[in-house]
Amino acid sequence: MLLIYNDPAAMERLPQAEQDKLMADVGGLMEELNAKHELVGGDALADASQTRTVRVVDGSVATTDGPFVEVKEHLAGYIIVDVSSLERAIEIASRWPDARFGAMEVRPVVNTITPDE
Repeated sequence: MLLIYNDPAAMERLPQAEQDKLMADVGGLMEELNAKHELVGGDALADASQTRTVRVVDGSVATTDGPFVEVKEHLAGYIIVDVSSLERAIEIASRWPDARFGAMEVRPVVNTITPDE
């Protein structure tokens, strides 16, 4: 799984032409992943302001607004790829535009949870 982190404010400050180029770069990479049958799935996530954090403390559910992190970068989305090696996953992550402005986290998926049919 490739976890995409970026700073939405920094992305918004980019000139429109640069934003368009980033989206074109994503589109090209997605086409490549599809052509190589490496793309499993993925999604962009809603703005971090819509996040709710849930914790159970002493048996009581505590829900708070947002992720309380002291950073500007937020988890913006994820891509799941089925590749032959960690090196290939890192290569894909290094080419993802957000790696230039934020960070990409590469993490193996251990178990897949599927709904009962």
